[in-house]
Amino acid sequence: MSAECGAGLAMNSFVPLSAADVVRDRLMGGLIAATPVPLDGEGKLHQVGHESYLRYMAAQPIAGVAVWAHTGRGLMLEEEMALRVLRDWRETLPEQVIIAGVGSTDPNPERATARTLKMAEDAARTGADALLVYPPTWLREHTRRDELIVEHHRRVAAVGLPLILFYLYEAAGGVSYSPVVLDELFTPPQVFGIKMATLDSVMTYQDVSRQLQARHPGKLFITGEDRFLGYSLRCGARAALIGMGAICCDLQAELIRAHMSGESARFLTLSDAVDTLAETVFVKPMEGYIRRLLWALVHLGVIPLDAANDPWGPQLSPQEFERVGRTLAALAPVTQEC
Repeated sequence: MSAECGAGLAMNSFVPLSAADVVRDRLMGGLIAATPVPLDGEGKLHQVGHESYLRYMAAQPIAGVAVWAHTGRGLMLEEEMALRVLRDWRETLPEQVIIAGVGSTDPNPERATARTLKMAEDAARTGADALLVYPPTWLREHTRRDELIVEHHRRVAAVGLPLILFYLYEAAGGVSYSPVVLDELFTPPQVFGIKMATLDSVMTYQDVSRQLQARHPGKLFITGEDRFLGYSLRCGARAALIGMGAICCDLQAELIRAHMSGESARFLTLSDAVDTLAETVFVKPMEGYIRRLLWALVHLGVIPLDAANDPWGPQLSPQEFERVGRTLAALAPVTQEC
């Protein structure tokens, strides 16, 4: 066979990347920030804080943002505010990937699925590049649980946007997907990855990582493990979608870069710094982490204090506010090097 003939065959066998593959490749090795929403004391969008935060994040080294995620109270926001938030992020970050969380807190299966599909369709119309599918908690005790979980994801996939699965620990409203269910969930071509958020179940994280590497190597393993970010990268993650990514982005993006490029000494130094930040923000009561992130943005001079409200989270003490500030000050020398 001639070289020319071989070249022609190679060109004819070229297969273009799917939309899901394109998004996967754009996120590879990147930090995706799960963004909070600055609210005023009445739970309304804080205009000044919101716009200031958009400008701040536009200058950060991120691959994208996840809106309507838990950090942004996506399942709690009024529809008008949610659409405004997504639209503003799309306009502010035209070159980055915009991921929208979709799901429901309704215990009724029909209403919950309808709500999820409505969010997915709204996200597609408003410019989202991909969807993060909340675990369908309303199916957790159903007798046909596994079958209906797979069907739910297939219906969301039919909306047409690339999908990220979401493995969330049950105490936070997640569902433990079995290995068989995971294999089924990875079948639709729209599904290009999975976000893992197990909090303190390292064994679960390891098991899913090994399953992905062995059976679905083309899928993107995304860590959502703020409390063990460094190790989660070492354990197979090739991107991070985390609430902690809403602040100190330089520090975390550099950690991921150091890992991907094999700079072990740099990676260990940055991992210690990131752990210090996580051990300040992601502590009991765990639902307080959203207010702590907003407080961090106050200390960083990004939003005013009256924009750091979380109507759905617990009240926290002034001492915690001060602790967040002390941690950020202690980390300043490291973050300035990034």
